[in-house]
Amino acid sequence: MLEKARAQGIRHGYFTRVGGVSSGIYQGLNIGTGSSDDQTQVAENRRRVADWMGVPSTHLLTAHQIHSPDVVIAREPFPGERPRADAIVTDRPGIAVGASTADCGPVLFADVEARIIGAAHAGWKGALSGVLENTIAAMEGLGARRERIVAVLGPSIGPENYEVGAEFVARFVEADANNIRYFAPSAKSGHAMFDLNLYTVDRLSRAGVTADGLSRCTYAEEDLFYSYRRTTHRNEPDYGRQISAIVLETE
Repeated sequence: MLEKARAQGIRHGYFTRVGGVSSGIYQGLNIGTGSSDDQTQVAENRRRVADWMGVPSTHLLTAHQIHSPDVVIAREPFPGERPRADAIVTDRPGIAVGASTADCGPVLFADVEARIIGAAHAGWKGALSGVLENTIAAMEGLGARRERIVAVLGPSIGPENYEVGAEFVARFVEADANNIRYFAPSAKSGHAMFDLNLYTVDRLSRAGVTADGLSRCTYAEEDLFYSYRRTTHRNEPDYGRQISAIVLETE
């Protein structure tokens, strides 16, 4: 994983829903500013995450995520509204960059030697449209080298719980015929089970970085993770978000 980075002044965390102050359907560490949760509780949850990361709350940065391939470079806290993007990279110590998720894949990146880090929100749409490769390219623009970059996919929905329709499969196969390998038969006629985890890790590997994944399913592990799909299946009105974050520690 990112053990080498941790030993060289790069702190990271794939946070669960445990340890927060939110209640009800948001029970736990909901950091979702886009949720309908009490925003004072969300702010306290984010403060707790920032405290663990060793930064002020103002220096825990997440973007306004839109399922895009877009990446921003952060060298200071965002002034005003958060940028609309799905990945953030930085070369500045004390700036924690993160991705908020509730089934989509959070990917943390680090080039230990260059001391450049990144965090990407990679759902199927972002992964298919290139957010992972764009994050790597943005890191290279700051001086990283892709052969030194380690990228690790955090908790996301597992293939046994990600059922999709025929149009979804067709979209991926049209992009690359080899993508059919990421789909398995479903018990429901005309549907398939999609392996977002394997697809994400394979795209990272093909991009030339060292890639791995935690293989933790947000849908199945309800005590630990929020899940958009689980909420949808239960007809609940909203859902929380967990965060994965990384920071260059100040010397």
